[in-house]
Amino acid sequence: QVHLVESGGGLVQAGGSLRLSCTASGSIRSLSTMGWYRQAAGKQRELVADITTEGITNYADSVKGRFTISRDNSKNTVYLQMNSLKPEDTAGYYCNARVLTRSNFAYSTYSGQGTQVTVSS
Repeated sequence: QVHLVESGGGLVQAGGSLRLSCTASGSIRSLSTMGWYRQAAGKQRELVADITTEGITNYADSVKGRFTISRDNSKNTVYLQMNSLKPEDTAGYYCNARVLTRSNFAYSTYSGQGTQVTVSS
């Protein structure tokens, strides 16, 4: 079994910063792409950013230049540094990871429980 645990969410004023972390644990043989998604109230879940094992990154247009995704492969951890936060960034943020477990032969996608980010104006 695989667990993804996020941390770092909270309440911040517009223009402020937060850093999210997500650590994968359990029966992991290999991790591939890891990423962050978010879902605001009444809206569909959307990709915020993702990063490959080699460090190739991809960002939603709405966060380019403000958010930075990074990872520490030795710790099975992905980070999301969020700067210049806006009220429209308010959402639940969810970590995703493509995982090859010790009992399978193909990668599967796992998600965490999420952490709330609220940006006040």
